Amino acid sequence: MNETRYIGIDVGKRRCQVCVMDERGSIVDEFKFENSFEGISYLVGKVKPIPAKAVVESTGNLWLRIYEALEDIGVEMKLANPFNTKAIASARIKTDKLSARILAHLLRADLIAECYVSSKEIRKVNALLRQRASLTRIQTMVKNQVHSLLDKYGLKSDWRDIFGLHGMEWLRSLQLDPVDRCILDTHLRHLECLRRETKLLDSEIAAKASESQDAKLLMSFTGIDYHSAMLTASEIGDITRFPSPKHLVSWMRLCPSLHQSGNSTYMGKMKKDSNRRVGSIMIQAAKTAAIHDQRMKTLYDRVSARSGDNKATVRVANKMATITWHILTKKEPYHQAKDRLYASKLKNRARVAA
Repeated sequence: MNETRYIGIDVGKRRCQVCVMDERGSIVDEFKFENSFEGISYLVGKVKPIPAKAVVESTGNLWLRIYEALEDIGVEMKLANPFNTKAIASARIKTDKLSARILAHLLRADLIAECYVSSKEIRKVNALLRQRASLTRIQTMVKNQVHSLLDKYGLKSDWRDIFGLHGMEWLRSLQLDPVDRCILDTHLRHLECLRRETKLLDSEIAAKASESQDAKLLMSFTGIDYHSAMLTASEIGDITRFPSPKHLVSWMRLCPSLHQSGNSTYMGKMKKDSNRRVGSIMIQAAKTAAIHDQRMKTLYDRVSARSGDNKATVRVANKMATITWHILTKKEPYHQAKDRLYASKLKNRARVAA
């Protein structure tokens, strides 16, 4: 019977270094391959005949094709967190060959600081949601440039939203220096293009949300629409990877870090190695829930009376994250959901998807 091989792969943009070890820790093979379709095919050809486990470091999106190619041929894959893999992160001498050897050794000893990797379908949804967030950031940048141009002339609009229907008409009617007029028109055309693309992405996201049972359950929360629900569900992925609600709350960056030594306990700042996207969604939802959800409003009022508004909002978000774990684990909607509001959100999701 063939013994298992342990494969450490140091991923680079152009070339990758591979170290193959046996169960005793002896190096069986070392080689390089191009990080291209041809190079990955070469790697697959060398690995395919033997039972193997492999590990790659999380480096942007460079690891993804290698991970999927080896996963498809039945190799048990792991994605290493480079910041928590201290044998590499704190090494005084670092070469590609040494990094690949260390990864193979750690994999053999089952000491890899592992990153969670969602399914292919969820990774596609995440890419869609992140592209939507990217377009939103670009829109904000363009709007700031428009505001800067208006400040140059000291212009103020009577319309509350200068990027709404009437506000855009006002911007088009402004008499400016020909060069500034040209720049402003460029910004306005850019905004219109971004809005069209955002609308197309929203339609695709709404369609994906219609297929997701977890997203539908999360929409029963006050303050969470189809987009927020889909983002939360896709980022969480498999809820069983969180043993308890406390683990999910910590992952969402909604609880302080804890430092304890002997009889001394220190509550520090929020954890940095957390998912900020989902945490931000929960904070935004908490602000709405604190107004329209009686259960959350009661909690918010109690905490804000002694600790202030900001801590009260985080406390409500913490509570919502805890309930999220129970919702996704038990596959039940929020027990205090508002039926009319919930039905309205489902109707809006169907409209956008269509």
